Amino acid sequence: MAGRGTRVRPHSHTVPKPLLPVAGTMIIERLVETFIRTLDRKIEEIVYILGPDFGQDIKNQLTAMSDRHDAKTTFRVQFPALGTAHAVACANEDLEGEVIVAFADTLFDSKEKFDLDGADSVIWLKKVEDPSRFGVAVHEGEKITGFVEKPEEFISDLAIIGVYYFKDGAELKRQVNRVMDDGLKGPGGEYFLTAALDNMINEGKVFKIATVDEWLDCGTLPAWLETTGEIVAKENPTFNASKFPGSEIIPPVFIAEGVNIESSKIGPHVSIEEGTTIKNSTIKNSIIRDNAVLENVETEGSTIGAHTSLKNVKGKVDVGDHSNLEFE
Repeated sequence: MAGRGTRVRPHSHTVPKPLLPVAGTMIIERLVETFIRTLDRKIEEIVYILGPDFGQDIKNQLTAMSDRHDAKTTFRVQFPALGTAHAVACANEDLEGEVIVAFADTLFDSKEKFDLDGADSVIWLKKVEDPSRFGVAVHEGEKITGFVEKPEEFISDLAIIGVYYFKDGAELKRQVNRVMDDGLKGPGGEYFLTAALDNMINEGKVFKIATVDEWLDCGTLPAWLETTGEIVAKENPTFNASKFPGSEIIPPVFIAEGVNIESSKIGPHVSIEEGTTIKNSTIKNSIIRDNAVLENVETEGSTIGAHTSLKNVKGKVDVGDHSNLEFE
């Protein structure tokens, strides 16, 4: 999670993308909770690979999250950012025993637990309609035989979602370091994890498929908004309408504790974080971060940052934290 999150700006100026909330829970924590629910192994340690300018406040939030799930916290730094294989190599001293590598801006779900036995590696995949947009896994039955990045001709419709299991972390370490030692750079001059996977397959390692039922992207503002709407609809959180007299709440919505809503129409597909106040407003299909204040606002499809004040605003806006937007 060392990237700059440029596609979710302005929100990533103050909060790393994986720490942005989806209906009250950070993206990264939802990912960890899914692993806890779908794996038959306990998560013992979480290694966060960060950029060089992630401050102590961010580390405190991540440590608290690990503590909530009874896991040890370790931080490593990737600088400069030279690709996915390089990112994994930044955790060289932690690569031992069973390891899961996950990119922290994607969410997935499965009704079934994943079987990690009987393979050197398990790759999480999702069937997609347009494989040319993704890296895909070529397979024979449940066995993966290779990987192709954004195939121009159809070769597989199973897209790699960015979650990988390795039985032997030391072997993974050897392979990612080999990619860099051999100068195996891909597009943009970066070292890609798929190059290490290809080497492992060529050496006879057994790769197995784990297909997911749901794969939700949070990597762009529209994707974060759409995913939040889908999660809110899926979880359909309860709320006490009597707390908001004179207002109409149209489910599905997520309304955190300590939210004050007066004379407003909220929903559907709205997520409001704790401490926010909304007055005389109509809000649809939007994300509102914590401790925001909205008055006389009519908006749909907006993302509104924490500690932000909006007054007399009409239309779609993407406003970062600690902002003030007011029209006469």
